[in-house]
Amino acid sequence: MNRVLPAVRLRVPTHEDAIVWHRIFDDPDVMEFQGGRAAELSVYEELTARQRRHDAELGFCLWTVLDGSVQVIGFTGAQPWERSWGPAGEIEIGRRLGREHWGRGYVTAAARQTLERMRARGVPGVVAMVDARNSRSIAVTQRLGMRLAETFTTPASQRAGHYYRLDLRHADAA
Repeated sequence: MNRVLPAVRLRVPTHEDAIVWHRIFDDPDVMEFQGGRAAELSVYEELTARQRRHDAELGFCLWTVLDGSVQVIGFTGAQPWERSWGPAGEIEIGRRLGREHWGRGYVTAAARQTLERMRARGVPGVVAMVDARNSRSIAVTQRLGMRLAETFTTPASQRAGHYYRLDLRHADAA
């Protein structure tokens, strides 16, 4: 079934977005696979500042997602993998939405825009690191045409994870 996806707009996050992200991600369901609890506002302030730097230096970042009414509903985008484990040197795509926006196609629409932007910037491929229990995120990666490359164990939590890959050089990729 191919449903019509909602209109979304992506923009570089502002300082004010840190406050909104903090509010809409203050939900145990949203944070279930990111440690289970909301981060402090300062974490989102640092995150939005880092994304503005990524955009200026790399031409991509985790963009703020706006719905059709221009309401901030979350983020999606790409950034270099910066941890000491995992796909060193790769570009990871990721996303997070406020709970009230789940199940409406926003994530898929925004992620497709991310892939289009990455392809336009000449990025040859992207990866997604997903908690193996996160069936919603796994479904999105599959809708994007990403393929499971390997499984792993996250060092800090010792949880199983899936490492997905997508080659952006092929026209049929998402």
